[in-house]
Amino acid sequence: MTAQRVTLFLMRRLGALLAMLTILSFVIYSLLYIAPGSPVDILLGSQPRTPETVQLLNERYHLDEPFLTQYWIWAQSALHLDFGTSIQTTLPVEEEISSRLPVSLFLGVFAFALTMVLGVGLGVVSALRRKTAVDRGIVGASVVALSMPAFVSGVLLLFLFAIVFPIFPATGAGEGFADRAWHLTLPAVALALTVSAFVLKHTRAALIGVIDQDYVTFARSRGLGSARILLTYVLRNALIPIVTISGLVLGALITSAFLVEVTFSLPGIGTLLVDAAINKDLPMIQGVALVIAVVIMVANLLADLLYMAVDPRIRLGRNAS
Repeated sequence: MTAQRVTLFLMRRLGALLAMLTILSFVIYSLLYIAPGSPVDILLGSQPRTPETVQLLNERYHLDEPFLTQYWIWAQSALHLDFGTSIQTTLPVEEEISSRLPVSLFLGVFAFALTMVLGVGLGVVSALRRKTAVDRGIVGASVVALSMPAFVSGVLLLFLFAIVFPIFPATGAGEGFADRAWHLTLPAVALALTVSAFVLKHTRAALIGVIDQDYVTFARSRGLGSARILLTYVLRNALIPIVTISGLVLGALITSAFLVEVTFSLPGIGTLLVDAAINKDLPMIQGVALVIAVVIMVANLLADLLYMAVDPRIRLGRNAS
């Protein structure tokens, strides 16, 4: 694929991303605007309500302005990464998010790596051993894993490997790369179990479809080794649908991470979002929801770029033969 085509593709995708982000930010702001309860009551909490205080809050948060004006003011600030001040902590929302985001990103990437290794690896084994006891055992275990929510498997792993067999830490995110990876192993495994079953299913189906192709049979008739056929012909072509779903996989991991973060008491943005919802911290909810949306959109964009890299039909143009 030429550099010009890649540039045009990126420009189209970035334009679509900005349009989706604008629509999503408006939806988030609208839902919180029409939610039950007065913003002034939420801001005041248990503090005494006086006309002077109400007027001050209305002026500070532009609550006396029309809805579209309020959204426009908030959106302009959000473009400069200014999401306002947290009602709960009185700290800037962007500072709270920036302090929690590294833990969530580390957990998401860690879980994604485990998901792809487990899902693709077991999917390959299952496809190569199809209709055997190994295949049936792997498929059966994947059905159980797929039926188990992440927070349930998290509690089970926490009980087994942090209490009964105290191998891994029960709480905390750790300091430094190695210590953080050690602390986040159980949460990452809990996240990866359910989603890896989904990847396993697609990997198995993709490999079985490729194994039955004529060019694989022809490669065997030429006397090529099994390892070479698997790496050169089977995996290379089966990788395309797997890469296609990788963006969905990462999005699923991000959206379900907050349950695992609460289970393991991790200081991530998932826990931050839950605390903000409990305390009706509207600026924090808006900021965290928007950041999560950006992360998911960027993950899908990266998946599309990887898809372009592994599919020669797209690299060389759709009319290439």
